[in-house]
Amino acid sequence: MSLRMTGPARPSLSRQPRIVKALLLTVSLLLLSLVAGYAAGQPGTRSSSPAKQRVKPARATSQPSARPVVQAPTAPASASSAAQPSAASTPVYFPGPRSGPAVMLGIDVLAAQNFAPIAGKRVGLLTHPPGVNRLGVSTIDVLRAAPNVKLVALFGPEHGIYGKTAASVNITDTIDKRTGLPAYSLYGNNRKPTKKQLQGLDALLIDMQDIGVRSYTFSVCMKYAMEACFEHGIEVIVLDRPNPLGGLKVDGPLLDRQFFSGVGQFAMPYVHGLTMGELARLAAGTPGGLDISEAARARGKLTVIPMQGWRRSMRWPETGLKFVPTSPYIQDFAACVGYAMTGLGCQIGGFSHGIGTQYPFRGVSTKLRSMDQVQKELTALRLPGLAFKKVSLTSPNGAPMGIGIYVEVNDWDDWNPTELSFHLMRLAALYNAKNPFAAATSAEALLFNKHTGSAEWWNAIKRDGSRVDLTGFLRKWKQDALLFQQSSRRFWLYE
Repeated sequence: MSLRMTGPARPSLSRQPRIVKALLLTVSLLLLSLVAGYAAGQPGTRSSSPAKQRVKPARATSQPSARPVVQAPTAPASASSAAQPSAASTPVYFPGPRSGPAVMLGIDVLAAQNFAPIAGKRVGLLTHPPGVNRLGVSTIDVLRAAPNVKLVALFGPEHGIYGKTAASVNITDTIDKRTGLPAYSLYGNNRKPTKKQLQGLDALLIDMQDIGVRSYTFSVCMKYAMEACFEHGIEVIVLDRPNPLGGLKVDGPLLDRQFFSGVGQFAMPYVHGLTMGELARLAAGTPGGLDISEAARARGKLTVIPMQGWRRSMRWPETGLKFVPTSPYIQDFAACVGYAMTGLGCQIGGFSHGIGTQYPFRGVSTKLRSMDQVQKELTALRLPGLAFKKVSLTSPNGAPMGIGIYVEVNDWDDWNPTELSFHLMRLAALYNAKNPFAAATSAEALLFNKHTGSAEWWNAIKRDGSRVDLTGFLRKWKQDALLFQQSSRRFWLYE
């Protein structure tokens, strides 16, 4: 799909003196940049404008709730009244319909609004390497160059603002060498912004790319930041981004509240089908959705800048956007798919989600059985939408490194993302002489449950091993996922 730009035709230059031609061409280019921003939010475009979508309003409850605001794109009032970017920076502020992918990210829509929601405000930004506009320009740079906007602080999640730190490694606060701004770590001594770090801010912008899976820490980081901002009277503005798996896949067990942690803060299925903006709306609009007083939640101000042109049926490749790695082993869309279907199944029991350093999360290997036998048993399961093929690996110098099983999704509609992981758990209990779940230490059990989320499942596989009633659990989780999807529709921004 594409966005159509509407506006006055450019004047003919054929009969104008050369100097007049140059002047008219300059004015035309400036007008086109404004029209690009204007077209993104006007009737007649083919983008999925929130103003035209059937978004169900949040239901009234007996409890006070935050009132999140969804900003639709608006055009600058006029060429004379709007602050004009320089010609060199025009693509940063106004990426026109034909200057990049059809999907406009939250940061693109904010730019098309001439940054009106944050005009004159002192803002902080919570972001990381995928925080870029659809032309690949860092949101940090976009905001630093934005007219009438004062970016005064940076905040970073796990892996850091520039994504250079390994998983689970704490990061210290520092001064960002590139911008000279204070760079506060939300994956270090504290997981929430402190009152001192928020001091002087009018708003905190959040621009992070999730991968559609509950245990990925960026949604947790966003929730913690929302809690701190709501408690200290700071507006939260989420610049929305696509869910790489689309908005229709919802699968896996719900997270029991007893297992809430830094890798899970939402009582939802493992594959949740929501964007970051929708998750923020869910947290702010649900009684008990934030770990703060209900009075603070009711006072909190959340603004979501939605995308334009994104639909729930879209997977990442269909957006036309370049995928920027979200963490060291999530380098592309294929790894996002793999994380959803093998991440849980390789925690305990001897399976690995990857073959060497190749095929991260898409390869399955184990030393407990031959790869021929594993391939045969996985194929015999007839898991919907999946196929399993052996792959041989070589080192950079050409030496053989072994064989593994590559997991291929050959029917997206039939595919149940988390199903494979639970079959791997059952096979691990079968392949080991002693049930590895019964033999797990308390620390291993807790880590497993923080990710998987279901005490009922843990107790069953610990007790029954390979004889666990997996079919019954899969049936129950499918029903739970459907109920969650239905209940979360009121927070949807896209159809």
